[in-house]
Amino acid sequence: MNQKHIAAMLAVSALAFSSGSMAMSQDEYKAAKKAIAAEHKSAKASCNAFCDNARDICRAVAKGREKVAKAKLDARYKPSIDADYAVNIARGDADYAISLEKCDDKAGNLKDLCVEDAKAARMRAESDANAQLKTSDAITRHDAVVIDANLKAKEKSEEARQDAAASQRDSNDSVAKCAAEESKCINEAKLKFGK
Repeated sequence: MNQKHIAAMLAVSALAFSSGSMAMSQDEYKAAKKAIAAEHKSAKASCNAFCDNARDICRAVAKGREKVAKAKLDARYKPSIDADYAVNIARGDADYAISLEKCDDKAGNLKDLCVEDAKAARMRAESDANAQLKTSDAITRHDAVVIDANLKAKEKSEEARQDAAASQRDSNDSVAKCAAEESKCINEAKLKFGK
């Protein structure tokens, strides 16, 4: 595989992996990470105003937001299919943790049903994330194959154009040679026959 093919595949990969936003510098990443930590600390402190399970739910929400924000930050810092997958998983985990805390407000059969619903929602989120991962991976591979095929077709076209140009030159040379020989024959006949 030549350098053109490799460069084209890397370009496709970069486009496919990007999460819709440009990658950020290391300084921007560190600053954003500190902002997320500060926001989480503030949100967690505000949960102290609540009592009992309401406090636990508030903390689960704060922790979930932090996890999702960190996953999104990582996806912006180093865009990839796996980073996008991590964002989806973080969302599913956060929703699951919040749902479990909300289930603690219930008792008996209602609590059991609530926990089962939370588990089912988490499984759906994981399935969706896996499906998106596989789809993104397939699209990336497909795009790389298409670009590779287009590059090969372009190379073949260029080779054919060069071959046609060489054939045209050979033909022109042959015609010129024949014309020169014909002219020579005519001149010899004129000399020989005096016309």
